[in-house]
Order: sequence, then structure tokens, then C-alpha cells
Amino acid sequence: MGIEALKYISYPAQVLAKSSKMIPVMLMGTLVYGIRYTIPEYVCTLLVAGGVSTFALSKTSSKTISKLAHPNAPLGYGLCFLNLAFDGFTNATQDSIALRYPKTSAWDIMLGMNLWGTIYNMVFMFGWSNASGYEAVQFCRQHPEAAWDILMYCLCGAVGQNFIFLTISRFGSLTNTTITTTRKFVSIVVSSLLSGNPLSGKQWSSVAMVFSGLSYQIYLKWMRRQKLQKKRKST
Repeated sequence: MGIEALKYISYPAQVLAKSSKMIPVMLMGTLVYGIRYTIPEYVCTLLVAGGVSTFALSKTSSKTISKLAHPNAPLGYGLCFLNLAFDGFTNATQDSIALRYPKTSAWDIMLGMNLWGTIYNMVFMFGWSNASGYEAVQFCRQHPEAAWDILMYCLCGAVGQNFIFLTISRFGSLTNTTITTTRKFVSIVVSSLLSGNPLSGKQWSSVAMVFSGLSYQIYLKWMRRQKLQKKRKST
């Protein structure tokens, strides 16, 4: 859904919308698993939600719109947030599994997610005669360069997943969150400066608002970790 959204909104808009991942994670955690969050965590969420909303309501430049296949901001953002809703449920479930089954490693979760994801996608793409998978295969036959791009995209994604889980297992989720947040901000800057997706002053303010919320969230996690380490040392 996140990739499909790129037909309707720009890449910076998609990255910024997907940066609000904490919103569905907190909603799903509260509604499904009864997790309680602190007031500072809700402040982070409001900063991110406000920044994304302001960015979405800002006028997009005509140059950026001309590059979109089917410009449709409500549909594009709707797909992003639907993707985040499923992502939030997945993350909340992963946390629940980690608590219930402490011996479950990050690699076990990665294998399970990718295995079932492959099965579901194969059924969805090739489960009936008019499924979209056959059209995609035909397109790749007609355009071999596109097939190569797709292969490289999948390989990079697979390698990237390994680094993500390796970072989490070796250095913790805080380090991974910091790296991910920095990458997203750099992606928006590079896309704006080099890829011809100019942002207005109001949109840059929205970007700053979102990443202020994300940075504050990282700081809260760091403070929580410091308190835990002090308790362990005192005991």
C-alpha cells in the first residue's frame, strides 16, 4: 500500500506520512493489548500528527504534481495510513510475542513474517485467472530493465532487513530508531534537492515538526534506558 501511494502523492509526502508510525502503534497497543502510555509519549504523537496533517494540507508544487501518475492526495495519504494501521498491529503483536515467548529471536519473527507474507502475496497475485501477478510478469517480459530494477529493489530490501534486525539485536531498538529517523529525514532532503520535488516553507516547517516529535521520542527512550541501567547498578 505504501508503494501504491507513490502514484498519488510525492515521495517526501509518503516518507513523512509513514514517519507517523507511532500513531497506529500506540492506538493498536492501547485498543488491542491494553498498553498505557505516558503524557510525553502522547505529546510526541501530537507533534507528528500535526506535522503530517499540516504537510498534507499544504499546496504541492506544480512541478511535483506533474511527476505523479495519478495525483490524488486523499487516496495517497489514505493508503499510507491504512498501511500504517496494519503495520501498527504487526508491531504491537511482535511486542506481545516477545513478552510471551522470551526465547523468540528477531530472526524467528523475520522468518515468520516473510514466509507468511510470501504465501499471501502469491495467492493474491496468482490465485485466479485475472490476478494482477500475470500482468506484472507480462510487463517485466516486455520491459526487462524494469525486472532488473525490481530484482535490485527486493535484494536491497532483504539485505536491509538483515541489518535492521542485526542492529536491534546488537545495539537495541533505540539505536535502530535513531538510524531510521535520520535516514528518513535525509531521504526527504535529498528528494527535495536532487530529485526535483521542491517543498514550500510551510512544508519544511511540517517536516521539522514531525522530526522534532520523533527526536523527542528517541530522547524519552534514552532516558528510560538510563533509569533502567541505574536501577540495575543499584541492585
